[in-house]
Amino acid sequence: MTTPAASPGAEDAPRPAPGFIPELCNVGALSLLVLIAQLLVIVLLFAGDELSWIRLALLSLFVQWVALLSAGLVCSLRRLLNRLPLVPSALAAFTLVLLVTGAMGIAADRVLGDGGPPDWMAIVGQLVIAAIITGLALRYFYVQQQLRVQEQSELKARLQALQSRIRPHFLFNSMNIIASLIAVEPETAEAVVEDLSELFRASLNEAGNQVAMAEELDLCRRYARIEMLRLGDRLQIDWQLAPHQGVKIPLLTLQPLLENAIYHGVQPLPEGGTICVELAVSAERVDLLITNPLPPRGSTPSQGNRMALNNIRSRLQVLYGNAAGLTAAPEGEVYMTRLHYPIDRGDDDPAEAQP
Repeated sequence: MTTPAASPGAEDAPRPAPGFIPELCNVGALSLLVLIAQLLVIVLLFAGDELSWIRLALLSLFVQWVALLSAGLVCSLRRLLNRLPLVPSALAAFTLVLLVTGAMGIAADRVLGDGGPPDWMAIVGQLVIAAIITGLALRYFYVQQQLRVQEQSELKARLQALQSRIRPHFLFNSMNIIASLIAVEPETAEAVVEDLSELFRASLNEAGNQVAMAEELDLCRRYARIEMLRLGDRLQIDWQLAPHQGVKIPLLTLQPLLENAIYHGVQPLPEGGTICVELAVSAERVDLLITNPLPPRGSTPSQGNRMALNNIRSRLQVLYGNAAGLTAAPEGEVYMTRLHYPIDRGDDDPAEAQP
């Protein structure tokens, strides 16, 4: 599996900032909008000279129509508005609301008026109130968008820090294998270099990136081939994989678990052992089970095992929250590592790799 190299400067190219106009055409947003509009009606009712059910009904009708029509226009033009720079986008949304308010004010004056010229002072007052509320709402949306951008930036930095922790001993062992094979088996040494380059290319991938399960399994097989050159027949891997086409997984999630199973389970045993990798896919989640032999009795577990598990557990927590989980504990004669997370399918994933 060869990943095309990125064009020079591609990673440094600035990405356009997401627009700050939110999605208003959903039940939650519309319900909140209607509630806020009705609260405004109550404020206007008590701020006026007359308290009556008729005035409450007319104010509610007017304010709710302005709010819902404005939301509908902004919602229908949301994609276009979010493509604009910040100031033009805000001015366009602001103008749309004022136009709706002015049109509704003139229509209400003609329906409820005495047939004379429009009451421009009342219409101007409506526009002023609409301008103040719209300005506050746009400011709120902008601040919320900036907070989301900041949270995503911090999340990406945290994921990058978690993903970039690769054990140096694996690199040193791989380089030693390559050095020992160059003279006697140059073709095998070349294959090891290719496998190693793919593993480290993956480690430099964008933090938090989800890849096809087939791609993660391919990285695991490349890693296993390198370790089999080092451990020989002592290392056996049994792949029990359910159909996984379209299933995604956070990059470099399964490979470190396989590395732990080899490093802490098989390597300490003189006779070696078999590692079983099981993948089960349901409609809602993905389950992975890695089984490896227990280290010899009396041996002290390496702290690196726990560090790698905590690393992956932190990444899953950041990406999925409590919907994902990772446990590792001895059960009987073997050590079992269980991982589950919510399913995330893609439409353009490569065909699944066969074990």
